Amino acid sequence: MTTRYWHYRAVLILIIHLCLFASCQHTDLQLCQRCNGTLQNATALGLYCTSVEGLVDGRCCLRNDNTSEAANVIGLDLSNCNLKHVDDLQEASTAIMIDLSLNPIFNLSDSVFQGFIQLNYINLPANLGCPGGNASWEKVEVKGDSCLCEGQKNFCNQTGQMSLNCPENSLCAPYGPGLFECSCVHNFHGYKCLREGEFPLVLVFGPLAASTVGVSILLWVTQRRKAKSV
Repeated sequence: MTTRYWHYRAVLILIIHLCLFASCQHTDLQLCQRCNGTLQNATALGLYCTSVEGLVDGRCCLRNDNTSEAANVIGLDLSNCNLKHVDDLQEASTAIMIDLSLNPIFNLSDSVFQGFIQLNYINLPANLGCPGGNASWEKVEVKGDSCLCEGQKNFCNQTGQMSLNCPENSLCAPYGPGLFECSCVHNFHGYKCLREGEFPLVLVFGPLAASTVGVSILLWVTQRRKAKSV
């Protein structure tokens, strides 16, 4: 066989692998297929997806951040999907824009958006308030059947240092609309970060590991005795 034949074969195999990899990426994101249809180019979310050269997968706009092989959801359009309850959107926790308008949703918990620190635009049914309350957004506009929330505010201070919302010896970090989390600064740990020094890994996990090993040995010896007696 000629060198050209093997060259064409290698290229064909590469194309097949790339197609299979792309299809696997799409099917992994079940949230993108939650209702029929695809992301429409004429919508605000569709226009944004086009402007950032995103990849449309069902109701999602995806983009690779170059830090992992999997693409991240930067836009999610579940408008007009006849949704009555929305409980889990974690597959879209990296989303910048979300549209849930034109759905008969009666209640929406703030906990649904825990970890959505990049969310900057969300369109909701007019009967719902903005996640975290209107004070959590730079702009809130109710127009017709929709409530538009834009510009998620950061409840931690702008320096990212200690905040009045967190105890002493801890740092404040945004954790979604109206939400924040506190983490102990270096060399502090425990309840409200009151304990100073390295976390005592040996003292905490040493006795636990020793007891686990002891119980395992005891069970092993017991089982062997039973087996011999039989």
